[in-house]
Amino acid sequence: MKIGLVGAGLIGRAWAIVFARAGFDVAIWDGDKTATAGSLEFIKARLDDLAAARLVDDVQGTLRRIRPTDGLEDALAGAGYVQENLPEVLDIKRAIYAKLDALAPADVILASSTSSIPASTFTEGLKGRARCLVAHPVNPPYLIPLVELCGAPWTDRGVVARARSLLERAGQVPITITRELHGFVLNRLQGALLNEAFRLVEDGYVTPSDLDKTIAHGLGLRWSFMGPFETIDLNAPGGLRDYCQRYGALYYDMAKQQADPRPWTGVVDRLECERREVLPASGLAERQIWRDRRLMALAAHKKSMQGNEKE
Repeated sequence: MKIGLVGAGLIGRAWAIVFARAGFDVAIWDGDKTATAGSLEFIKARLDDLAAARLVDDVQGTLRRIRPTDGLEDALAGAGYVQENLPEVLDIKRAIYAKLDALAPADVILASSTSSIPASTFTEGLKGRARCLVAHPVNPPYLIPLVELCGAPWTDRGVVARARSLLERAGQVPITITRELHGFVLNRLQGALLNEAFRLVEDGYVTPSDLDKTIAHGLGLRWSFMGPFETIDLNAPGGLRDYCQRYGALYYDMAKQQADPRPWTGVVDRLECERREVLPASGLAERQIWRDRRLMALAAHKKSMQGNEKE
């Protein structure tokens, strides 16, 4: 199957790696021709790193499956699935989806990488709105495989099932969100942790550095291979119900303390200052590369374990 990618920015290029690595032919288009032209150089550099981590078997073969195009029609021609990756601006989404719906054959799935805009807000007036949905990746999707699938109220369930099957074939781990929800699931979970992290630092309970260590050397180790429900199921002798009976009241009391939302503005200046002391702004890009290589090592480890354990 051919995949059409609309938008050649950071996420569009990352999706190209995901699909081409899995053996799909990929056509990538962007209204900014310089972005389209520069996409292969970016992709080649990432593929070399992935090959070093044994996460890509054939760099040149993967590259040959990716073709930048000059026109949107060319990118869509013969595609069975389209992933849109344009900026998080509602008017832009509405405009491009009107074009996609008019140009793509009726059976082609139209998925958006948006991380915050519900599909209902940019697909309602489309003739083919039943084949539209959100397929929100986690950056970078060639290292973090989760994809959140969320349709509008009118999205055909069969379309969601087809998208889920295709993404599984591409090596991703899709989840289905059964009705529209602001922020989807991952960002809501991340937001809950961030809100409490900001609160704990602002109120003087812990330093920013020690807060980060709590996740990196504590919760994050377990969460890298199992979720919160499995975690608590294994953290009490009798399983999940036993854990809830032991600790449910404690968590309920903490939740009441956390229920009052608080803007982050009060502590952002302090956090920014402390982070820039640890890592100057000039070092951010290099540290991002370090992060991605650590993610590659983790992804390679998890891949090596797939045949030895039940996911």
